[in-house]
Amino acid sequence: MNTRFSIRHAAVLGLLALLGLAFWTLLAGYTPDAELNRTAAYYAENTARETGAQNIVTAIIVTYRGLDTLGEVTVLFLTAAIVALVLGQSKAPRGGTGSGFLPSGELLTTGTRMLLPIILLFGAYVALNGHLTPGGGFQGGAILASGMLLMLLADPARRFGHRLIARVESVSGLAYVAIGVLGVALAGGFLDNRILPLGEFGAILSAGAIPLIYALVGLKVGAEFSSMLESLEETEDS
Repeated sequence: MNTRFSIRHAAVLGLLALLGLAFWTLLAGYTPDAELNRTAAYYAENTARETGAQNIVTAIIVTYRGLDTLGEVTVLFLTAAIVALVLGQSKAPRGGTGSGFLPSGELLTTGTRMLLPIILLFGAYVALNGHLTPGGGFQGGAILASGMLLMLLADPARRFGHRLIARVESVSGLAYVAIGVLGVALAGGFLDNRILPLGEFGAILSAGAIPLIYALVGLKVGAEFSSMLESLEETEDS
């Protein structure tokens, strides 16, 4: 028993030593760039002018690398689908009556009623203002899903319509792809935001289709996270 314990500790220490050596090598040989490389310089100098977005990071994610963003949303969708499939297969038959959860306290219930509208409003704000300030559809969708998590904590026996969540996810995803195709047909490429007027720089209705794109991403991400939370809650209740 002691020998096995010692071997395990030695292996862990050896792995930590190798990781430490690797990071030390990277740190010792690191020299910061004196100037931006050619690609980064192009984005820094031209993104605001070409996209009309005040937040350059958002513009790059949504337009220049729109296909990558589509891949990320697809991976999240597949994750939600796999979680629902696995948990659906592993549910045990319900026994007896009742939800099996203790009732929530008055503080949590009242706090949920007060905070939920603020959480949903803040999630929509983060998603729709991604072209102006740090944020966007992924962050906004996660905030929207946290509102659902709070509702489940306040009322564990609550049930949400899987059909409604699935429709929101499907419609937002199809609309996202449709806007991307319109970018190919009407502008310069997939998810080119110039299918709509760029508007006044720094205004909420600016940057072309970016606010619309991120609104759809926020709905899609929020629906997918909500679907996973609902699947986990139902399995816990089984």
